[in-house]
Amino acid sequence: MNKSKSFRRILIYTTLVFFVVIFLIPAYMVITTSLKSPIQISLKTAWDLPTQWFFQSFVDAWLKFKPNIINNILFMLMLFGMFIPYQSILIPLFRFLKNMGLYGSISGLVIVHVIYGLPITTLIFRNYYAEIPTEMIEAGKIDGAGFFKIYKDIVFPISLPGFVVVIIWQFTQIWNEFLFAVTLTSGTGNEPITVALSNLAGGRAVNWNLPMAGALMAALPTLVVYLVLGKYFIRGLLAGSVKG
Repeated sequence: MNKSKSFRRILIYTTLVFFVVIFLIPAYMVITTSLKSPIQISLKTAWDLPTQWFFQSFVDAWLKFKPNIINNILFMLMLFGMFIPYQSILIPLFRFLKNMGLYGSISGLVIVHVIYGLPITTLIFRNYYAEIPTEMIEAGKIDGAGFFKIYKDIVFPISLPGFVVVIIWQFTQIWNEFLFAVTLTSGTGNEPITVALSNLAGGRAVNWNLPMAGALMAALPTLVVYLVLGKYFIRGLLAGSVKG
C-alpha cells in the first residue's frame, strides 16, 4: 500500500515537473534571446546561452516604449481614484475644504465632484477613443492637420455619443449623490436636493405626503434626461464607450 502511494506521488510530481518545464521554455527563450546581440541570434544558437551579455536591447526598448509606459502609468494613477472609498477621505476632505474656505459652498462641492468624476470619465473616453480607427488619424496627419485640428475635425464629431454617455452618467451620479452633499454642505443653506429631501422626513411628526412629493420631484430630472437622451446613451454604450 505504501509503495503504491509512493509510486503515485512520484508520478504526480514527475508530471508536474514536466509541465513546469514546458511552460518555462518560452520564458527561457525570451530571457536568453533578450541578452544576446543581433549577431548571436540564429536558429542554430536559439537554445544556447549568450556568449556575451548584451544589454543595449533593453536600453533601446526602454527608449522606444518610454512614452507608452508613462501613458499607462498616468492612466492607472487616474483610474486609482475609482477604487478609493468615499468614506475614507471624508475627514481629510472636510478639513481641506475648511482650510480653503470652501466648506459649505456650492463651488467646493463642484470641485469634489469634478475630481471624483475624472477617473470614470477618463476610462469611458479612453475606451471610446480606442475604437477610432488609426487610419483616420493618419489621414489627418497626411493632410497636414495638427493635433487640435485632428481632434476638432475628426475625433470630436464622431465622439459625440461618448460625450452623451459621460454627461448622462455624471448628471445621474451627481444628482443622486448624498454622502458628499450631507457632509460638506449640511446646515449651511446650500444643500442639494438629496439632503433637503432627507430633512423633510427628519422630524418626529412627518406629513408623508410632503416627502413623497419631494421624492417625485427629485426623480423627475433624471427621468426626463433618460427619456430624452436614453437612445443616445445606449448607442454610446454599444459604440464602445464602456467596453474594456
